[in-house]
Amino acid sequence: MTYIREPTYEVSFLFRKVLVPVDGSASSLRALDIAVDYAKRYGSKITILIIDDGSINNVEDLAKKVREKAITAGISPRVKTVKLDVLLSSTASKVVEEVIDGGYDLVILSARGKSANPDISIGSVALSVIINSPVSVLLIR
Repeated sequence: MTYIREPTYEVSFLFRKVLVPVDGSASSLRALDIAVDYAKRYGSKITILIIDDGSINNVEDLAKKVREKAITAGISPRVKTVKLDVLLSSTASKVVEEVIDGGYDLVILSARGKSANPDISIGSVALSVIINSPVSVLLIR
């Protein structure tokens, strides 16, 4: 018989502030589900980041949808919307900038967003965030 140590909550100390970039795609909403689970299990504070690059039809509707989704699960998230000037910056750089400025401990990110090509296993935004983020990134496939 082996001794199994009781569970510890080291995760709750490591990942107190979690950033979840959402673009409205099904995979980004799955990433939000994982973040909600972190908040429920470990007490993580969630910030949902919506970057308005012009490809989202109605940013306010998306913000309302993700807020309601989290509140229905019993979590009170912070929803932040950032306007992006595509001539001056990129979505990935805005995410990394928010990670640094907000002092986040973890980014929960979908592998693919609204990419039209189903053969791509990881999108350019996800890859760039993984490479440039100063904190851990949990990639959801």
